[in-house]
Amino acid sequence: MADEDEDGSSGEGSGGGESTLTVVLALAANALVGVLKLVAGLLTGSSAMLAEAAHSVADTTTEVFLFTALRRSGRRADRRHPFGYGKERFFWAMIAAVSVFVTGAAYSIYEGIATIVEHPRDPAEEQYAWVAYAVLGLSALIEGTSWQQAVRQVWREKRELRLSLRSYLRLSDDPTVKSVLFEDTAALVGLLFALAGVGLHQLTGSSVWDGIASVMIGVLLGFVAYALGRTNKNLLIGRSAEPRVMHAVFDHLADAPEVDTVVDLQSMLTGTDSVLLCARVDFVDDLTAADLERACVRLDDELRERFTDLDQIFIEPVPRSDPDLRAAVLERYGTLLATWQQEHDRARSPSRSGRSPG
Repeated sequence: MADEDEDGSSGEGSGGGESTLTVVLALAANALVGVLKLVAGLLTGSSAMLAEAAHSVADTTTEVFLFTALRRSGRRADRRHPFGYGKERFFWAMIAAVSVFVTGAAYSIYEGIATIVEHPRDPAEEQYAWVAYAVLGLSALIEGTSWQQAVRQVWREKRELRLSLRSYLRLSDDPTVKSVLFEDTAALVGLLFALAGVGLHQLTGSSVWDGIASVMIGVLLGFVAYALGRTNKNLLIGRSAEPRVMHAVFDHLADAPEVDTVVDLQSMLTGTDSVLLCARVDFVDDLTAADLERACVRLDDELRERFTDLDQIFIEPVPRSDPDLRAAVLERYGTLLATWQQEHDRARSPSRSGRSPG
């Protein structure tokens, strides 16, 4: 979720159409290079090339899961799922991360260890080494095209969100694009490992180098699977929106003339570009019931207009002096909300600087 741009619209815009293009392009690229790598692996007997073939199979399977995620997560909310199906994208992305490990990493490490232990000497590998080099070069061109599409989308989105690349990769709520970027980057690095393995085998005559390259490809895939799995685990559990966005939401609510104190603020990503917000607010005491209702409706409209990723908004009037609520907020946030309130009071309402949230 992103704060608003200068025109008041959200900076978040992963765009289902562009995400679909990124995934479909990666799917086509991985399927094509997978066939080429398999042919080269069978001709040369190179474990590194066979590991790369398994790598492409894993990536192709991943893209199928990611395409499924894009299709199924866009369904509208219904009675059984009142908050929509947005988290399906996180679920299928998690399955995709598991497939990378099971299909690619496990096979590559097994194949590499077997090659190192057995030291097979296959003249065909040296005879058809040119095939491996040609396939690796062609694969780099094809994989590079898919990688460039993923990089373009990531760079555009991180620029719109005004985030560094590291922050974008950590905070992005679109696992499909992140998965493609990680997998294509790993694919290009894996090609370098395979090139080194085939080249050193040809130079030294020892298949140990080929086996080491295969193991390195497997370890690389395992790392990618772990990184993607960890990201999707956090999204599935229910990660909060960005802290800077929550701070902006806090300020917006605290600016309202009907609001005395923002007592608690909770959010959860329910899908890509979809956030559930729960705000517990202590309103000024002289409001009538009708005033309170109108204030809640107006604040709801204002928040939706300013933060377009807010999909569900719940504003609950509460007394800031409630001890159980105060304890729960302190346990969850510590003094963060109190700090936000103090910053808000100093910057915008000096006359109300004595307030403090629950």
